[in-house]
Amino acid sequence: MNRIPQLDPAHATGKTKQLFDGAQAKLGFVPNILRVFGNSPAALEGYLNFSGALAGGVLNAKVREQIALAVAEINDCGYCRSAHTFIGGKVGLNDREIADARKVVATDERTAAILSLARNLVVLRGELSDAEFQAARSAKLTDAEIVETIANVALNILTNYLNHVARTVVDFPEVKAVEPAAEACATGCGCGH
Repeated sequence: MNRIPQLDPAHATGKTKQLFDGAQAKLGFVPNILRVFGNSPAALEGYLNFSGALAGGVLNAKVREQIALAVAEINDCGYCRSAHTFIGGKVGLNDREIADARKVVATDERTAAILSLARNLVVLRGELSDAEFQAARSAKLTDAEIVETIANVALNILTNYLNHVARTVVDFPEVKAVEPAAEACATGCGCGH
């Protein structure tokens, strides 16, 4: 049960109605997370603008979804795990790529480096050591890719935390958490790597 109400788009007014109408036109429905965000038109607009701006960045939709999947799994956000599994499939990720991203793994070396950076950002709360930062540099990540990875992690932490606090009802096909491996990874995040 939601602790913060999901607004009904049919009863929305003003800025919230305008933003809900935009989501309805783009997605065909207004997801529950946006209905929760709608309690603050400023927060809803900020989220949508930030997400839209990042969509025009150097990280493509597949990589952004892989980051979202990794962050959702690390933060155990059932709503985002389910939503980004669904959206990931829509942007061209196959089942293997989705499962791998949830484990912070990718076959493409550049994407693997981005996911590793994302994991470290979440687990270490942005306090990367010189060695962890150098790993991103050694993978030849550009300044833009590093900054946008940080921005995408922050955006996904925002939605993870909103869903944790609100207990947003999942309105995508529900996806359960990855079973933790016998040993936690070197960063201690519990992802099994």
